[in-house]
Amino acid sequence: MLSRDTIDTRQVPAAERFGLWLDMVARTSVPLRIRTEHAHDFAAWAEVTELGPIRLLRYEYPSLDAQRNELLVRRSDPEHYLLALTIRGNSSLSQAGRYNAISAGEFTFYDTSRPHEVCHHGIGDDAASSIVALIPYSAVPLSQDRLVPLFAGRMSGSEGIGALLAQYLVQLTSHPEQYHDADASRLGGVGLDLVTTMLGRHLVAEDAVPTEVRRRALLAQVQSYIHQHLGDATLSPQVVADAHHISVRSLHRLFEAEQSTVAAYIRGLRLERCRRDLADPALHSRPIATIAARWGFADKAHFSRAFRAAHDTTPQDWRRRQSDSSRIVNRRASTVNPVRAD
Repeated sequence: MLSRDTIDTRQVPAAERFGLWLDMVARTSVPLRIRTEHAHDFAAWAEVTELGPIRLLRYEYPSLDAQRNELLVRRSDPEHYLLALTIRGNSSLSQAGRYNAISAGEFTFYDTSRPHEVCHHGIGDDAASSIVALIPYSAVPLSQDRLVPLFAGRMSGSEGIGALLAQYLVQLTSHPEQYHDADASRLGGVGLDLVTTMLGRHLVAEDAVPTEVRRRALLAQVQSYIHQHLGDATLSPQVVADAHHISVRSLHRLFEAEQSTVAAYIRGLRLERCRRDLADPALHSRPIATIAARWGFADKAHFSRAFRAAHDTTPQDWRRRQSDSSRIVNRRASTVNPVRAD
C-alpha cells in the first residue's frame, strides 16, 4: 500500500483545528495567508502522498481564501508548479494578471514562486474538495516562459488527456491500498508524463514536449481505454487504434518497449479478470462461459485453450482448486475459533 500522511483536524478540539491546518499547509505545500469563515471550527482533512518527483495532496475543508504575496515568496521559494483539480465546490485563482473561476471537474495551474490568490468554497452542506499535485520546476520539460500563458487558466478534466489525468489522480488518492510503495516513483513518472502532455496541448505546442514523454502519455491513454473496454468482444488492435486516431502500425510501435503485443496485452488482462472471477466464491454458481463472455471471450472453447496455455490448467480445475482451498481455510478457522452455543 502506498504510504501517506493523514491530517484530520477533527481529532483535536475545535479551537485548535484551524491552527493545525495552517501548520500542515506550511509544512506540505507553501506558506500562505489563509482566511476562512469557519476558523472557530475548521473541520477538515488532508492526505499527502509522495510519488517520486510529485507530491499529491487531497484536501477536504469547508472553505478558505488564500494569498501568497511577494513577502512570502521571498521568505520561502520552493520553485514548484501547482496543478489543482477541483473535485467539489467552486474555486477561483488569480496570477500574472489573469483570473479564472474554476468549476468541479476542471484543472487550474500556477507557479508557487509568483504571487497568487486562491479561493475555494463548499456549496451548502457539501465541503470543498480538491486534489493538488506539487511539481518541481526541474521535473517539467517545458520552459517557465512558455508556461506563463497557462497560469490561472482553466483546463478540462472531463475530456482527452485531462480526463485521463483526472481519473489517474482520483484513483491513486482514493485507493492507495491497490499500489505498493516500491511503485511510487514509477507512478509519479506516469502522472508527470500526463501532466506535461496536457500542458503542452493547452499551449498548442505539443512539439515542445519530448517524444518519449508523448509516447508514454499516449501509452497510458491507450492502456486505460483497453481496461475500460475489456468486456467488448470486438475490442481489437484496429478498434484501439481507431479510437486514438492512429494507425495500427503506430499502435504496435507504441507497445514495442512493453515487451508485449497489443493483442497479447488485451488477452492477458482478460485472462486475469477471468481467473479472478473464477476464484471468487460469490460467483461460484455463475457458469464459466458467462464469466468468459463478461471479459470478451465469446467462444468457450477458445477461452479454455487460452486459459490452459496461460495457467497450465483448465478453467474448471482452477475454479475447483480455489473452492477446495477456500473450504479448507474456513474449516481451519472454525476449528481454531469454534462457535459455542450458550
